Amino acid sequence: MENKGLKVILHASAFFAPCLVPILIFVFIRDEEIKRLSIQALLFQFVMWLLVTVGGILTLTIFLAIIGIPLIVIVGIMGVIIPIIGIVKALQGSHWEYPIVRKWI
Repeated sequence: MENKGLKVILHASAFFAPCLVPILIFVFIRDEEIKRLSIQALLFQFVMWLLVTVGGILTLTIFLAIIGIPLIVIVGIMGVIIPIIGIVKALQGSHWEYPIVRKWI
């Protein structure tokens, strides 16, 4: 039961403290599954910020704005939907990993 609550907090932290909570959970929790998930959450946020930055740079040029604006929109939608999916999966008690970064860990 403790793991379920920690997983929900970890996924929900994307909306209020996307870096702080995963780092704190990684440092203070001993469960290896939770540690792995906290690293995935942190890497996922980093990748999302990186993609938004790239999209922002692309929108600065007129010709590449066609790529940059949709990239920012898609990444923004992913940044909201994926943590919600993680919360739902955690509440159901099923195993779930963040897409994009699951194989890096």
